[in-house]
Amino acid sequence: MRIFFTGGSGKAGKHVAAHLAEQGHQVTNADLAPLKHPGIADLRVDLTDAGETYSALAGLATFDELDLPVQPTYDAVVHFAAVPAILLTSDSATYATNVLSTFNVLEAATRLGVRKIVFASSETTYGICFAQGERRPLYVPVDEEHPTVPEDAYAMSKVAGEVTARSFQARTGADIYGLRINNVIEPHEYAELFPAFLDDPSLRRRNVFAYIDTRDLGQMVQRCLETDGLGYQVFNVANADMSVAATTDQVRERFYDQVEVRREMGPEETFYSIDKARDLLGFAPRHSWRDVLADPGAGQP
Repeated sequence: MRIFFTGGSGKAGKHVAAHLAEQGHQVTNADLAPLKHPGIADLRVDLTDAGETYSALAGLATFDELDLPVQPTYDAVVHFAAVPAILLTSDSATYATNVLSTFNVLEAATRLGVRKIVFASSETTYGICFAQGERRPLYVPVDEEHPTVPEDAYAMSKVAGEVTARSFQARTGADIYGLRINNVIEPHEYAELFPAFLDDPSLRRRNVFAYIDTRDLGQMVQRCLETDGLGYQVFNVANADMSVAATTDQVRERFYDQVEVRREMGPEETFYSIDKARDLLGFAPRHSWRDVLADPGAGQP
Protein backbone atom coordinates (compact mmCIF):
# COMPACT_ATOMS: atom_id res chain seq x y z
CA MET A 1 0.00 0.00 0.00
CA ARG A 2 1.00 3.62 -0.51
CA ILE A 3 0.53 5.08 2.98
CA PHE A 4 0.43 8.70 4.14
CA PHE A 5 1.66 8.51 7.73
CA THR A 6 1.39 11.61 9.90
CA GLY A 7 3.61 12.00 12.94
CA GLY A 8 6.07 9.35 11.84
CA SER A 9 8.92 11.07 13.68
CA GLY A 10 7.28 10.75 17.11
CA LYS A 11 7.94 8.12 19.76
CA ALA A 12 5.24 5.75 18.58
CA GLY A 13 5.17 6.85 14.97
CA LYS A 14 8.81 6.16 14.18
CA HIS A 15 8.42 2.52 15.14
CA VAL A 16 5.10 1.98 13.42
CA ALA A 17 6.14 3.74 10.22
CA ALA A 18 9.31 1.65 10.09
CA HIS A 19 7.31 -1.54 10.72
CA LEU A 20 4.99 -0.74 7.82
CA ALA A 21 7.93 -0.02 5.53
CA GLU A 22 9.50 -3.35 6.53
CA GLN A 23 6.23 -5.05 5.54
CA GLY A 24 6.70 -3.71 2.03
CA HIS A 25 4.43 -0.68 2.15
CA GLN A 26 5.48 2.64 0.62
CA VAL A 27 5.35 5.11 3.51
CA THR A 28 5.42 8.89 3.42
CA ASN A 29 6.12 10.53 6.77
CA ALA A 30 4.24 13.84 7.05
CA ASP A 31 5.71 15.63 10.05
CA LEU A 32 7.31 18.90 11.09
CA ALA A 33 10.57 17.03 11.75
CA PRO A 34 12.13 14.40 9.43
CA LEU A 35 12.43 10.76 10.43
CA LYS A 36 15.45 10.17 8.17
CA HIS A 37 14.67 6.50 7.72
CA PRO A 38 16.20 5.12 4.50
CA GLY A 39 12.99 3.39 3.46
CA ILE A 40 10.57 6.22 4.24
CA ALA A 41 9.97 9.49 2.41
CA ASP A 42 9.93 12.61 4.60
CA LEU A 43 7.59 15.49 3.84
CA ARG A 44 7.44 18.57 6.04
CA VAL A 45 3.75 19.39 6.54
CA ASP A 46 1.94 21.66 8.98
CA LEU A 47 -1.24 19.65 9.44
CA THR A 48 -3.03 22.55 11.12
CA ASP A 49 -2.97 24.22 7.70
CA ALA A 50 -5.76 22.78 5.57
CA GLY A 51 -4.11 23.79 2.29
CA GLU A 52 -0.79 22.19 3.19
CA THR A 53 -2.52 19.02 4.33
CA TYR A 54 -4.58 18.68 1.17
CA SER A 55 -1.62 19.49 -1.08
CA ALA A 56 0.61 16.94 0.63
CA LEU A 57 -2.01 14.19 0.39
CA ALA A 58 -2.68 14.99 -3.26
CA GLY A 59 0.97 15.20 -4.24
CA LEU A 60 4.04 13.14 -4.98
CA ALA A 61 6.04 11.37 -2.31
CA THR A 62 9.36 10.74 -4.08
CA PHE A 63 11.26 11.76 -7.20
CA ASP A 64 10.91 8.19 -8.47
CA GLU A 65 7.20 8.77 -8.86
CA LEU A 66 7.95 11.26 -11.64
CA ASP A 67 8.76 8.31 -13.86
CA LEU A 68 5.31 6.79 -13.49
CA PRO A 69 2.85 7.42 -16.35
CA VAL A 70 0.18 8.60 -13.88
CA GLN A 71 0.64 10.23 -10.49
CA PRO A 72 -0.23 7.64 -7.80
CA THR A 73 -2.76 8.18 -5.04
CA TYR A 74 -2.63 7.08 -1.43
CA ASP A 75 -4.30 3.81 -0.45
CA ALA A 76 -4.40 4.57 3.28
CA VAL A 77 -3.77 7.26 5.87
CA VAL A 78 -2.35 6.57 9.33
CA HIS A 79 -2.75 9.68 11.48
CA PHE A 80 -0.49 9.71 14.55
CA ALA A 81 0.56 13.37 14.56
CA ALA A 82 -0.44 15.30 17.69
CA VAL A 83 0.77 17.21 20.68
CA PRO A 84 1.22 13.92 22.59
CA ALA A 85 0.36 14.89 26.17
CA ILE A 86 -0.56 17.71 28.50
CA LEU A 87 2.09 20.07 29.91
CA LEU A 88 4.11 20.30 26.69
CA THR A 89 2.43 23.52 25.62
CA SER A 90 -0.63 25.45 26.75
CA ASP A 91 -3.91 23.58 27.08
CA SER A 92 -5.52 25.74 24.42
CA ALA A 93 -2.68 25.06 21.96
CA THR A 94 -2.82 21.32 22.68
CA TYR A 95 -6.54 21.17 22.04
CA ALA A 96 -6.51 23.42 18.97
CA THR A 97 -3.57 21.67 17.33
CA ASN A 98 -4.92 18.17 17.79
CA VAL A 99 -8.51 18.89 16.86
CA LEU A 100 -7.72 20.98 13.79
CA SER A 101 -5.02 18.66 12.45
CA THR A 102 -7.32 15.66 12.79
CA PHE A 103 -10.13 17.45 10.99
CA ASN A 104 -7.79 18.56 8.19
CA VAL A 105 -6.35 15.07 7.68
CA LEU A 106 -9.75 13.39 7.66
CA GLU A 107 -11.30 15.95 5.36
CA ALA A 108 -8.43 15.87 2.86
CA ALA A 109 -8.19 12.08 2.90
CA THR A 110 -11.88 11.45 2.39
CA ARG A 111 -12.25 14.14 -0.29
CA LEU A 112 -9.34 12.57 -2.15
CA GLY A 113 -11.04 9.18 -2.01
CA VAL A 114 -8.91 7.38 0.57
CA ARG A 115 -10.98 4.44 1.86
CA LYS A 116 -8.85 3.31 4.82
CA ILE A 117 -7.88 5.65 7.65
CA VAL A 118 -6.35 4.62 10.97
CA PHE A 119 -5.96 7.32 13.61
CA ALA A 120 -4.41 7.48 17.04
CA SER A 121 -6.80 8.14 19.87
CA SER A 122 -5.74 7.51 23.45
CA GLU A 123 -6.23 5.69 26.73
CA THR A 124 -6.71 9.15 28.23
CA THR A 125 -10.19 9.39 26.72
CA TYR A 126 -11.52 7.34 29.65
CA GLY A 127 -10.69 10.23 31.98
CA ILE A 128 -8.34 8.32 34.28
CA CYS A 129 -4.81 9.06 33.10
CA PHE A 130 -4.67 12.86 33.49
CA ALA A 131 -7.42 13.29 36.08
CA GLN A 132 -6.91 15.69 38.97
CA GLY A 133 -6.44 13.42 41.98
CA GLU A 134 -7.30 9.74 41.84
CA ARG A 135 -9.90 8.55 39.33
CA ARG A 136 -10.92 4.94 39.12
CA PRO A 137 -12.63 3.23 36.20
CA LEU A 138 -16.33 2.51 36.60
CA TYR A 139 -15.63 -1.17 35.98
CA VAL A 140 -12.84 -3.52 34.97
CA PRO A 141 -11.60 -4.66 32.64
CA VAL A 142 -12.03 -1.30 30.86
CA ASP A 143 -13.48 -1.92 27.41
CA GLU A 144 -14.51 0.39 24.57
CA GLU A 145 -18.02 0.81 26.03
CA HIS A 146 -16.65 2.53 29.14
CA PRO A 147 -17.69 6.22 29.22
CA THR A 148 -15.19 8.74 27.85
CA VAL A 149 -15.49 11.85 30.04
CA PRO A 150 -12.01 13.36 30.44
CA GLU A 151 -11.17 16.66 32.10
CA ASP A 152 -7.82 17.52 30.46
CA ALA A 153 -7.20 19.26 27.16
CA TYR A 154 -5.28 16.41 25.54
CA ALA A 155 -7.92 13.77 26.23
CA MET A 156 -10.68 16.20 25.25
CA SER A 157 -8.94 16.67 21.90
CA LYS A 158 -8.83 12.90 21.40
CA VAL A 159 -12.54 12.51 22.17
CA ALA A 160 -13.24 15.33 19.70
CA GLY A 161 -11.11 13.48 17.17
CA GLU A 162 -13.18 10.34 17.60
CA VAL A 163 -16.42 12.28 17.08
CA THR A 164 -14.94 13.91 13.98
CA ALA A 165 -13.79 10.57 12.59
CA ARG A 166 -17.19 9.00 13.14
CA SER A 167 -18.82 11.86 11.28
CA PHE A 168 -16.49 11.56 8.30
CA GLN A 169 -17.12 7.82 8.21
CA ALA A 170 -20.87 8.41 8.17
CA ARG A 171 -20.43 10.93 5.35
CA THR A 172 -18.21 8.75 3.16
CA GLY A 173 -18.61 5.10 4.16
CA ALA A 174 -14.84 4.70 4.37
CA ASP A 175 -13.23 2.42 6.93
CA ILE A 176 -12.01 4.66 9.77
CA TYR A 177 -10.53 2.94 12.81
CA GLY A 178 -9.48 4.75 15.98
CA LEU A 179 -6.85 3.31 18.30
CA ARG A 180 -7.12 4.10 22.01
CA ILE A 181 -3.42 3.52 22.53
CA ASN A 182 -2.16 2.83 26.02
CA ASN A 183 1.22 3.97 27.38
CA VAL A 184 3.73 3.40 24.55
CA ILE A 185 6.86 1.51 25.59
CA GLU A 186 9.99 1.09 23.48
CA PRO A 187 11.94 -2.17 23.94
CA HIS A 188 14.88 -0.47 25.67
CA GLU A 189 12.52 1.02 28.26
CA TYR A 190 11.81 -2.32 29.90
CA ALA A 191 15.20 -2.37 31.59
CA GLU A 192 15.11 1.38 32.24
CA LEU A 193 11.58 1.87 33.60
CA PHE A 194 10.01 -1.39 34.65
CA PRO A 195 12.09 -2.23 37.74
CA ALA A 196 10.50 0.78 39.44
CA PHE A 197 7.04 -0.33 38.28
CA LEU A 198 7.59 -3.78 39.73
CA ASP A 199 8.67 -2.33 43.06
CA ASP A 200 5.81 0.18 43.22
CA PRO A 201 2.66 -0.74 41.24
CA SER A 202 1.05 2.61 42.16
CA LEU A 203 3.26 4.21 39.49
CA ARG A 204 1.02 2.53 36.91
CA ARG A 205 -2.36 3.46 38.36
CA ARG A 206 -3.02 6.25 35.85
CA ASN A 207 -2.38 3.86 32.94
CA VAL A 208 -4.80 1.23 34.30
CA PHE A 209 -1.64 -0.87 34.88
CA ALA A 210 -1.32 -1.40 31.12
CA TYR A 211 1.18 -0.64 28.34
CA ILE A 212 1.76 -1.26 24.63
CA ASP A 213 5.06 -2.37 23.13
CA THR A 214 5.91 -0.39 19.98
CA ARG A 215 6.37 -3.62 18.05
CA ASP A 216 2.89 -4.81 18.94
CA LEU A 217 1.50 -1.37 18.11
CA GLY A 218 2.99 -1.80 14.64
CA GLN A 219 1.23 -5.15 14.37
CA MET A 220 -2.05 -3.52 15.43
CA VAL A 221 -1.84 -0.88 12.71
CA GLN A 222 -0.95 -3.55 10.17
CA ARG A 223 -4.02 -5.58 11.18
CA CYS A 224 -6.18 -2.47 10.76
CA LEU A 225 -4.84 -1.92 7.25
CA GLU A 226 -5.48 -5.55 6.35
CA THR A 227 -9.03 -5.72 7.76
CA ASP A 228 -11.73 -4.14 5.61
CA GLY A 229 -15.42 -3.49 6.00
CA LEU A 230 -15.73 -2.54 9.68
CA GLY A 231 -16.83 1.03 9.04
CA TYR A 232 -16.15 3.19 12.09
CA GLN A 233 -14.55 1.44 15.05
CA VAL A 234 -12.47 2.28 18.10
CA PHE A 235 -10.11 -0.24 19.66
CA ASN A 236 -8.21 -0.39 22.90
CA VAL A 237 -4.55 -1.13 22.22
CA ALA A 238 -2.42 -2.73 24.92
CA ASN A 239 -0.31 -5.77 25.59
CA ALA A 240 -1.95 -8.84 27.05
CA ASP A 241 -0.41 -8.56 30.51
CA MET A 242 -0.13 -5.82 33.11
CA SER A 243 2.93 -3.61 33.50
CA VAL A 244 3.37 -4.69 37.12
CA ALA A 245 4.35 -7.98 38.77
CA ALA A 246 1.37 -7.99 41.14
CA THR A 247 -1.48 -10.31 40.21
CA THR A 248 -4.88 -9.06 39.14
CA ASP A 249 -6.30 -10.07 42.52
CA GLN A 250 -3.61 -8.06 44.31
CA VAL A 251 -4.21 -5.01 42.13
CA ARG A 252 -7.98 -5.22 42.62
CA GLU A 253 -7.60 -5.49 46.39
CA ARG A 254 -5.28 -2.50 46.67
CA PHE A 255 -6.53 -0.16 43.93
CA TYR A 256 -9.99 -1.28 42.75
CA ASP A 257 -11.68 -2.52 45.93
CA GLN A 258 -14.98 -0.71 45.17
CA VAL A 259 -14.84 -1.16 41.39
CA GLU A 260 -17.18 -3.56 39.60
CA VAL A 261 -15.46 -6.59 38.08
CA ARG A 262 -17.45 -7.64 35.02
CA ARG A 263 -15.84 -10.98 34.32
CA GLU A 264 -13.24 -13.38 35.62
CA MET A 265 -9.71 -12.33 34.73
CA GLY A 266 -6.43 -14.18 34.38
CA PRO A 267 -3.75 -13.67 37.04
CA GLU A 268 -1.63 -11.42 34.80
CA GLU A 269 -4.33 -10.14 32.43
CA THR A 270 -4.44 -6.49 31.50
CA PHE A 271 -7.22 -4.37 33.02
CA TYR A 272 -7.31 -2.53 29.65
CA SER A 273 -9.38 -4.95 27.61
CA ILE A 274 -8.14 -5.88 24.14
CA ASP A 275 -10.86 -8.44 23.46
CA LYS A 276 -12.44 -6.36 20.68
CA ALA A 277 -9.15 -6.00 18.79
CA ARG A 278 -8.54 -9.70 19.14
CA ASP A 279 -12.02 -10.62 17.93
CA LEU A 280 -12.39 -8.19 15.01
CA LEU A 281 -8.80 -7.75 13.86
CA GLY A 282 -6.97 -10.86 14.99
CA PHE A 283 -4.64 -8.72 17.10
CA ALA A 284 -2.24 -10.96 19.02
CA PRO A 285 0.40 -9.08 21.03
CA ARG A 286 3.68 -10.99 21.16
CA HIS A 287 5.89 -9.00 23.49
CA SER A 288 6.14 -8.50 27.24
CA TRP A 289 8.45 -6.98 29.82
CA ARG A 290 8.49 -10.50 31.29
CA ASP A 291 10.66 -11.61 28.36
CA VAL A 292 13.33 -9.09 29.37
CA LEU A 293 13.32 -8.88 33.16
CA ALA A 294 14.43 -12.09 34.82
CA ASP A 295 12.63 -11.80 38.16
CA PRO A 296 9.01 -10.67 37.62
CA GLY A 297 8.07 -11.75 41.10
CA ALA A 298 10.30 -9.16 42.72
CA GLY A 299 7.74 -6.39 42.71
CA GLN A 300 4.70 -6.76 44.94
CA PRO A 301 2.13 -4.22 46.11
